[in-house]
Amino acid sequence: MAASLRASSSLRSRLLSFSSGCSLCPWRLLLSSPVHSDAPHQTETLAFDEIQLSPEKPATATAFVLHGLLGSGRNWRSFSRALVSELRNRSPSDEWRMVLVDLRNHGRSAGIKGLGPPHNISTAAKDLADLVKARGWPWPDVVVGHSMGGKVALDFAESCSRGVYGDSANLPKQLWVLDSVPGQVETENSDGEVEQVLQTLASLPSSLPSRKWVVDHMLSLGFSKSLSEWIGSNLKKDNDHVTWAFNLQAAIDMFSSYRERDYWSVLEHPPKDLEIAIVQAEHSDRWVPDDVQRLKALAGRESKPDVGKVSLHVLPNSGHWVHVDNPKGLLEIMGKRSSMTLFHVLLPRDEPCHQSFFMFG
Repeated sequence: MAASLRASSSLRSRLLSFSSGCSLCPWRLLLSSPVHSDAPHQTETLAFDEIQLSPEKPATATAFVLHGLLGSGRNWRSFSRALVSELRNRSPSDEWRMVLVDLRNHGRSAGIKGLGPPHNISTAAKDLADLVKARGWPWPDVVVGHSMGGKVALDFAESCSRGVYGDSANLPKQLWVLDSVPGQVETENSDGEVEQVLQTLASLPSSLPSRKWVVDHMLSLGFSKSLSEWIGSNLKKDNDHVTWAFNLQAAIDMFSSYRERDYWSVLEHPPKDLEIAIVQAEHSDRWVPDDVQRLKALAGRESKPDVGKVSLHVLPNSGHWVHVDNPKGLLEIMGKRSSMTLFHVLLPRDEPCHQSFFMFG
């Protein structure tokens, strides 16, 4: 993830502990392979997983869940299972469907040849629109994006509002942008660990002896155990060796785009009927005071009927890995605040997404 490579304790142990300790309703994880679009050029669309409590029933609402740099949709399985169960408990009549997307160059989407360059935030967002069209799905009611995925969500909403995806596209009713700084990411505000990791991975051969070899190598270079294990979890078997489950050079391109793209104008003038919910992790080191104050000012503005809303929520006891550090707290923010969250009250979805931004030229 654009800044998701760092963790304060063992990521794997906390994921297992959360998954085993969560009391869930029955659910089913539906695995899906990439599909071919009926568009003239027959380009392939993204790989994804679906989580739905009663897949035999038609879904009444859909949420897309977007991971960050070097991640995949599977990183969000445990949390998404818990969230869909929480939503069922709060509103038994709603049948939510969570679509866990593998963004371009990541996870199972890394092997899709049709997802060519440029590799940036905007093309990653357009991939989502192509997926909706190829599958014949309704447009998502909610888009949840963590770290780099948060900027993909913002770009998706911006493009939808300007009609980039065509007249049939519907603007989401809500975005959840999880610990993702909306503006440019300045190098001086980072310790450079992400860059160091990317440089290290680029120096390795494409075929590697084993996952253990990779983890031990990262440890020998001074990286933390949790980070080294996270890197090792992004490997896949290739005969007697292992290789990366992502396209490294393309992921580097996407990271550069993540750092450069600025979406403050989307927050300053959100389209009508869209709410952008920003979640800031209390102990995250991604934020500078000026950005936090700017978000507070936007969230505190008086509501106007012709523009959307911005809300800011601080997740306590959490670093950047919000769904791992404090999943229960994140569930409470996303599922319990019925006064503002679409995850509790769905609004009609009849109009296409031709909204206007005031500051896009």
